[in-house]
Amino acid sequence: MKVIKVQTEKPYEVLVARGFLGQVGRLICTKIDPCRVCIVTDDNVSKLYGAQVENALKDAGYDPCTYVFPHGEASKNMQTLAELLSCLADHHLSRSDLIVALGGGVTGDIAGFAASIYMRGIRYVQLPTTLLAAVDASVGGKTAIDLPQGKNLVGAFWQPSMVLCDADTLLTLPPEQVSCGLAEAIKYGVLWDRALFDQLAAGGYELEEVIARCVELKAGIVQQDERDTGKRQMLNLGHTVGHAIEQCSGLSVLHGQAVAIGTAVVASAAEKLGLAKQGTCAEILQAYHKLGLADKCGIEAEKLAEVALNDKKRLGGEITLVIPRAVGDCVLYKLKAEMLEGFIRIGLE
Repeated sequence: MKVIKVQTEKPYEVLVARGFLGQVGRLICTKIDPCRVCIVTDDNVSKLYGAQVENALKDAGYDPCTYVFPHGEASKNMQTLAELLSCLADHHLSRSDLIVALGGGVTGDIAGFAASIYMRGIRYVQLPTTLLAAVDASVGGKTAIDLPQGKNLVGAFWQPSMVLCDADTLLTLPPEQVSCGLAEAIKYGVLWDRALFDQLAAGGYELEEVIARCVELKAGIVQQDERDTGKRQMLNLGHTVGHAIEQCSGLSVLHGQAVAIGTAVVASAAEKLGLAKQGTCAEILQAYHKLGLADKCGIEAEKLAEVALNDKKRLGGEITLVIPRAVGDCVLYKLKAEMLEGFIRIGLE
């Protein structure tokens, strides 16, 4: 079992291994005494792992209930949040109790945000079951729901008490979900780790090792900038344009796919504008294609810019993009809001 320590204001550990889902109650018990627990999960994951996790919690002395919501990004909204909060109250959870987020990034975001505001904050544990959640979304304490105007516009920083990643849960993922997770993993390679990028691009990787390396990289940056005011903004590589693609597509483009396209757009524009080493975009595209990821979205620059400028990464008249100057070498790049459409248009050409 790999253990990565995340030294935030409230430190916690990320455990990565295989085949321990039936023991999660015992593992949680090493940090949190038995109490009431609400398992938050979607209707797909509930069928696969809900009973196993519930039984594991009962065996360790916890008193679990379960809240199940319809799977997909479309459920990451005020209505689902309100229903979850009501469920917590109906089952009499107190400030000394616990939420367990069993699922992907959507589940972790909703459950974590509910934990941050219910009774002004209760504990929660992440049990990621998608590669995207394991390598990125479950670590770092960003929680949120979406508004019609954009993704993740209502949220809070609320660190989990533990993250338990059983890599065997990834075996049930459809190929497109694996590709989405690999898109986020490639992000870490493009940002800071040439060796990781090369490993992923060549296809010679073990998912357990990839997860652990990505978590190590994310932990390092979150520890330096827990509240996302400086260097942590580097983790937004591909996300400004990517979030706009998701919204403009009516959520038909999955998050990891959108991040890949968003990264390709920014890398292409940066290279054409002389901000990146020649050949950088081609390297990134080649890796994406190897892993079954697209690099085009068919959405016009004007529409993407309009949506992107509602993003929380905009500050006044500027928006910050992450520019890959080369694989393993990225910088924050401030752009005037009125210039974003032109930048995206260059990247789409």
